[in-house]
Amino acid sequence: MSITARDETFMREAIALSLTHVGRTGPNPSVGCLIVKDGEVVGRGVTALGGRPHAEPQAIAEAGEKARGATAYVTLEPCSHHGKTPPCANAIIHAGIARVVVAVADPDPRVSGQGLKILADADIEVTIGVLQKDARRAMSGYLTRQTKGRPQVILKLAVSADGMLGRKGAGQVAITGPEAREEVHRLRAESDAILVGIGTALADDPELTVRLPGLEGASPQRIVLDRRAELPASSKLARSAGAVPVLVAVAHGAKGNRAALAEAGVEIVELDGVEELLSALARRGISTLMVEGGARVASDLLARGIVDRIYLYTGQTIVGDGGIASPITYSKMAPGFTLVEERTLGSDRLQIFDRLPASAWL
Repeated sequence: MSITARDETFMREAIALSLTHVGRTGPNPSVGCLIVKDGEVVGRGVTALGGRPHAEPQAIAEAGEKARGATAYVTLEPCSHHGKTPPCANAIIHAGIARVVVAVADPDPRVSGQGLKILADADIEVTIGVLQKDARRAMSGYLTRQTKGRPQVILKLAVSADGMLGRKGAGQVAITGPEAREEVHRLRAESDAILVGIGTALADDPELTVRLPGLEGASPQRIVLDRRAELPASSKLARSAGAVPVLVAVAHGAKGNRAALAEAGVEIVELDGVEELLSALARRGISTLMVEGGARVASDLLARGIVDRIYLYTGQTIVGDGGIASPITYSKMAPGFTLVEERTLGSDRLQIFDRLPASAWL
């Protein structure tokens, strides 16, 4: 096996390892690290739940003395700054690792090439860019937050066979089957926060938690766009705010149910608009924002050009008269998006679309 093929094989394993903790390491990215010696993996590490410890020191600890003279495969440039933990670049040097293969340079201004420089200055061989595209996709939320100052926005829509999101006045309508709904819960678990508009919150009274065995603790923060503070304190969201945080974004001076919501433990934030909300979420370390509804919020975010990825679930249900039309379907996709993945989930279909760089479609 050539050096390039071997590097790609081990980096692919490091990326797969990083995906096991996506959405549960904020504000840090989920990074995977392998220590390899003589073609054998002697140490593995992934950013711990909550963000610490980082992947590299865990992999080095597992490798022990075998780390000396070995190669480290890391999905993101090792950190170079002193935070709550020592720099990972220094840990690599102290372990005696001879070569470091990195998929993606870290855009965090506290790192941004400094980790690579520290390694090179210590006469460690550094290779950068191996499976960069795959690693960037795995860390797309973190990279979006660092480069755009907002979370990655993932729009999830469940669309009926006749292009509807639901039926007016009917509350929640089952569009997809159990396999697709289970996949949605996994997507929630991989997200730092989940957002709905007040229309959806009032019509469906959703809980927006993760209800999969073993992942109950991975529920993301819930956010409601609610200009007039209309969310009832009796709603499932408000009643569960003590267990899983809820933030309601209201207009300046809004009264509504504000006092009762605050008493229930809901955080109320006054904001001028969705862009200000996204910036505020990024400052809190939220990298991935999943948007679950409804049609008005989806249309608004698409029109503003701030949707980065679309998960489109298409079911076999026919909604018929009174249906709420989806702003997009597979045959009526928003401009600037390309299909990157397609799966069958029971009788339903999942299609994932990523936004193309502006230069590719303008």
